[in-house]
Amino acid sequence: MRSSSRIKNYNRGRMDGYAKGKLDGWRLGVCRGIDETIRHESLPPSRARILYVPQGFEAIDHGVIAALQSEVAEVTVVSATEMRLQAERCRPDAVLVMNGLHVFPPDHLEQIDAIRAMGIRTAIWFVDDPYVTDTTVKVAPHYDYVFTHERSCLALYLAQGCNQVHHLPLSAYADWFKPMAVPPEYRSDICFIGMAFWNRVELFDAIAPYLKDKKVLIGGKLWERMNSFSQLSQFVKDGWIEVPETVKYYNGAKIVINLHRTTEAGKDNLNGINWPAESINPRTFEMASCGVMQLTDVRQELPEHFAVGSEIGIFRDANHLVQQLEHYLTNEEERQWVAARGYRRVKKDHTFRDRIRRLIGTIGLA
Repeated sequence: MRSSSRIKNYNRGRMDGYAKGKLDGWRLGVCRGIDETIRHESLPPSRARILYVPQGFEAIDHGVIAALQSEVAEVTVVSATEMRLQAERCRPDAVLVMNGLHVFPPDHLEQIDAIRAMGIRTAIWFVDDPYVTDTTVKVAPHYDYVFTHERSCLALYLAQGCNQVHHLPLSAYADWFKPMAVPPEYRSDICFIGMAFWNRVELFDAIAPYLKDKKVLIGGKLWERMNSFSQLSQFVKDGWIEVPETVKYYNGAKIVINLHRTTEAGKDNLNGINWPAESINPRTFEMASCGVMQLTDVRQELPEHFAVGSEIGIFRDANHLVQQLEHYLTNEEERQWVAARGYRRVKKDHTFRDRIRRLIGTIGLA
């Protein structure tokens, strides 16, 4: 009797493994086929020499550096503490600063003012908008060119007296965020990785009854804030998850949830003016770049980047999210095709090379 039960369990596990392997093989094969059909216009690189100052957001910094290396004649990467010294030494055509927050030294703005006084163009690309506007409104006027991934902030920086303010969406670093086969320990039905901001806590508390009998991965810090933590703690991987591990968890998930943080002042933000948001976060591009199904809350700008329903799934509230999760978990072929079309979109239209070309052209160095 026990032997018969073991055989049944073995056969069931073998068939489940075969089905999962077949689906994963289809996904990886389709993504590989998409890679082979995508053709980007090959343009000669700019003759510009750029000094790049990273923020410490690894996935973004590496994507920007790789794109700069393809699109300009020379790239020098320096720390924020040395940008004035290095600008004086190598006299670049422009200094590009990523974000300019958090890890930058107290004399950051003094250094930028000194670089501008040398006649060197300066540009900053804000990628934390609008969550830290208490600080960015003070930083922006010190730069010749202000780029922001958040379109709603254009008016904000223009009101601060900035003359050159431009919207530049983010992207995904495709050398890191890419389709791959992963071991069983990375597999889940539903995955979410990110800080437990209060609006995210509220959502997961609301859907906890649905999640409790699914295979779930919730990664990041502060998830003990949930009222339902005792129910979901078995799914929580506490603490920071490094990018390579994040990519594996994305690839192992049937569905990845993307929930933007709230812009409300005092809710884990430095946005005292309650400036609104309409643009999508980098995770939107990164999840799509892994070739996986994504369900995201709606931002106004989203349909300009992805075809809703065809290339990406959306949800409006907790009840709608549960409906969408159930639909796509039980309709595997549809889920796979949405993921594949989203992958094609990000590979075709949303690359860091495209973003950097636009930036270089805007500051007159194309």
